[in-house]
Amino acid sequence: MFRSISAVMAVLSVSFVTAFAQGGAKPTDPQIAHIAYTAGQIDIEAGKQAIKMSKNKEVIAFAENMVKDHTAVNKLALDLCKKLGVTPEDNDTSKSLSKAAAAKQAELAKLTGAAFDKAYMDNEVAYHKTVNGALDTLLIPSSSNAELKALLQQGLTIFKGHQQHAEHTASMIK
Repeated sequence: MFRSISAVMAVLSVSFVTAFAQGGAKPTDPQIAHIAYTAGQIDIEAGKQAIKMSKNKEVIAFAENMVKDHTAVNKLALDLCKKLGVTPEDNDTSKSLSKAAAAKQAELAKLTGAAFDKAYMDNEVAYHKTVNGALDTLLIPSSSNAELKALLQQGLTIFKGHQQHAEHTASMIK
């Protein structure tokens, strides 16, 4: 199972960092908006899956927090796009994220009980590390709009807290 999580995280890391490395192109603000929204939506769906499948109150509480926080940040992102007249642009990175997330969700759907809880929480730790790294090293520095950059920085602060919460909750699962 660890290999599977590692493989998905490797795909996500490569997707974030190398999708725009070809030709030295940075992601545009519409692409960044779509990547950020997609990453949030992935965690919303993962949280909903955990709420349905877990019986562990700490895991469920964590998942509920993910759904609430990522829904709120995604709403802020959509509101900002509307205000700026920007249409988020689908791209290879957001497509790759969605594909990897669908595979992970299918894998998790086959698990039950503590095995599900452990795999979900381990994935949340790895996912937040990857997304936080991409925000910090690629998405925020590449953003040219000050309001988008500020929203991404606000999101990064929240998501670093999610990573710590995920690490704490994962450490409690046996």
